[in-house]
Amino acid sequence: MLDAWVHGWTISRNTAPPVRLPTGYRVDVGLPGHAVRYVLHTYDAELVDGLAGPDTWLKIRGQAALDARWEVQPREYLMTTVLSTAQAAVPPSYELKLSRRGAVIDATVTAADGSVAARGTAALTGEAAVFDQIETSPQHRRRGLGRGIMDALASAAQYAGATTGVLVATEDGRALYTALGWRLSAPMTAAVSRG
Repeated sequence: MLDAWVHGWTISRNTAPPVRLPTGYRVDVGLPGHAVRYVLHTYDAELVDGLAGPDTWLKIRGQAALDARWEVQPREYLMTTVLSTAQAAVPPSYELKLSRRGAVIDATVTAADGSVAARGTAALTGEAAVFDQIETSPQHRRRGLGRGIMDALASAAQYAGATTGVLVATEDGRALYTALGWRLSAPMTAAVSRG
């Protein structure tokens, strides 16, 4: 599932395609603060010790002990689900819209004043749909908007031919996704080098 995730992440974020390495992938992101990202199936000490560039990000399946050059981020979780069609619903004062850009499905919930209350994407890559950037604005939380976004993306992805959903969740997101039937595949170690 990590292979599907990295490919979908690059599609969602419109970066260069991932470059295959013996233990994972390198993604040239090219953004300020996020020059390159390494996504590894297992901790590769030789590779990691050789990384020296600033704004280098790591995402490693499982736990990894990293030296002081790395700012270890809060624990993340690789999660999967079998996609199913669900009725996407949001409260009446909100509007849910779906759109598609090539292999990317966008879901947006707007509030009555026209502001974006919640959003998310699903990138189609083979039989997998990689869910990314699922966000609900703080003032609109606890109203079912995250569930509405996830249900809309899952239904649209399944309609487009995907059978499996994949994502990497934060600790906060993990609770929502677990409640929606997603299963933990593996813990992830995330870190960044600023040096």
